[in-house]
Amino acid sequence: MPKNNDFFKQVYQVVRLVPKGRVTTYGAIGKYLGSAKSARMVGWAMNNAHSQALKVPAHRVVNRIGILTGKHHFSIQNTMIELLEEEGIIIKNDQVVDFKNHFWDPYEHLNL
Repeated sequence: MPKNNDFFKQVYQVVRLVPKGRVTTYGAIGKYLGSAKSARMVGWAMNNAHSQALKVPAHRVVNRIGILTGKHHFSIQNTMIELLEEEGIIIKNDQVVDFKNHFWDPYEHLNL
């Protein structure tokens, strides 16, 4: 596995490519980066995303069933929900409604 700093940079590069109105998962990002069991490390990267010079749309990263597990890491409690709703994604009980249709898999859409 690459050093954390390099891995985090790769995570941010992938997250910046997630289209508006779509979401991806921690695990899908890890799998794309060649480390399928690194969902937790992707989460740590997302926790640090706010400190990046280039914006990282961390609100587009959710858990494997579409739950907004990272929402507590935004400075204002409902920021993640508001950002996703502005992009046309419906959220109910902190979960993406119709998750399968909003899911963007970097493994399918990007070339290594």
